[in-house]
Amino acid sequence: MAGRAPTLIFVYKADGGVMHALAGMVPKLVAPQGYPCRLCALTYGAVAMRREWRAFLAAQAPSSLFLYRDELREDLDGRDLPLPAVLWARGPGQPRVLIGAEELAALGDLDALIGLLRARIAALG
Repeated sequence: MAGRAPTLIFVYKADGGVMHALAGMVPKLVAPQGYPCRLCALTYGAVAMRREWRAFLAAQAPSSLFLYRDELREDLDGRDLPLPAVLWARGPGQPRVLIGAEELAALGDLDALIGLLRARIAALG
């Protein structure tokens, strides 16, 4: 049975747009551990995506979708989803949570996130 290709959906606990990005730069520089979006803090420096993260994403078979909390579509049931989160979608229906907000908060660095994603993706087959 042919299905839709799997998609990793990264949902940030931040709003999109230039003004929100600019407003987020200072806290990220001053107190990165206290930044409210752990996914943002792990995968982005002050102004750009981390090189290692970009390379990891490019090497992955699943496609990736990046959403800010203000872009979260109703069909992702964002009202009940603690953010940030990494979701896995394959075929119709609700995507499943691959890495939740609590797990993301506990990760020490980008290497830990990449390792966890690799393990979860491998487990999905």
